[in-house]
Amino acid sequence: MRLTDKVVWITDADSPSGQALLLRMAAEGASLLLSSASGGKGIEAQLARVRQAGTKAFVAAADLTRSSETERMLDEAARELGPVDVLVHNGNRVVPISVESGEETAFLDVMNANAKTAFVCAKAAGKRMEARRSGKIVFVGSIHAEKPTGSSFAYSASKAAVKMLAREASVVLGRHGISVHSIEFGPVEGDDETFRSELSLLYDSYRYKVPSGVLGTHEDLAELVTFLSSDDARYLNGADIRMDGGFLMHYLDFKTNKPQTAGDAS
Repeated sequence: MRLTDKVVWITDADSPSGQALLLRMAAEGASLLLSSASGGKGIEAQLARVRQAGTKAFVAAADLTRSSETERMLDEAARELGPVDVLVHNGNRVVPISVESGEETAFLDVMNANAKTAFVCAKAAGKRMEARRSGKIVFVGSIHAEKPTGSSFAYSASKAAVKMLAREASVVLGRHGISVHSIEFGPVEGDDETFRSELSLLYDSYRYKVPSGVLGTHEDLAELVTFLSSDDARYLNGADIRMDGGFLMHYLDFKTNKPQTAGDAS
């Protein structure tokens, strides 16, 4: 198992991606520090499953925008699990907001949830990893670090900030044996609703804008994160991987890979 004796910290563990990550990384032998806004209530079934299999899991509801709370949580988790070896930052707050009429409070909410927590967590984990001269940090980002949503400019701005944070951190923390990566994750089921827009047609028939016509899943994401967190990725640092099935390569609708209907010509 690729993560045996490793302590993995997953933020936003309550989310669908967080649940897939904790299950996959536990299966590879990791002990888990799970940041859960629900204090574990939103992941009771997943926790029961991994603990029954022998996984150690520490659950905390700390405010990750606050350095003091984050540091305290890491100290408490270290006493139970040991020091963190891998940080998977998984914040993904989406709030509809327009450049024309958006409120500052909504903008700050998204930036704090997605970008500020990325900085606070990377700083806290990186300091501990630096002392041991090893570690992995993976930021789960979005294709909207590059492509506007048409519905939430704050989300795009926050993910672009995280992308550049990862690049900066890979240089600085890389001097201490710490690898840092970002993933530009693409569309999954339901993203047409998440990014519903009156301006953009990006998510119209979006599943067929993936060349294969098959959307990715959170389990696909978990596989990539597990690889980047393992020794198999020893010589990778600063990787920025777009995981979208080719979605952003699409630009014309008439050649999309839609299933044929009875009236289509063969």
